[in-house]
Amino acid sequence: MTEREENKREGERVTINKEFESFDAFIQEYVTNISRTGVFIRAQYPLQVGTQVNLRFTVIMEDIETIEGLGEVVRVEKDGMGVVFRELSGYSKDLIDKLLTA
Repeated sequence: MTEREENKREGERVTINKEFESFDAFIQEYVTNISRTGVFIRAQYPLQVGTQVNLRFTVIMEDIETIEGLGEVVRVEKDGMGVVFRELSGYSKDLIDKLLTA
């Protein structure tokens, strides 16, 4: 893949679950039902199936930790969307493993 194609592909991704400006924004869009393969994100306006997304969300463990990676919307429901993980850092994978085995 050329650098231009890579930049174009990266530009097509939508960032979800960035820092929320207000508590109301947090209530309207948040992460639920996390698994090793993906996550369900409640959203007032879900994205279309096939949309590539940059994921960045926090989980509370002993400290507040951030999980980051790339995902793809694979399911849309009236209250949100299912996103499959396409690429996660080793650190994020470890956090998810710890979260699910705790």
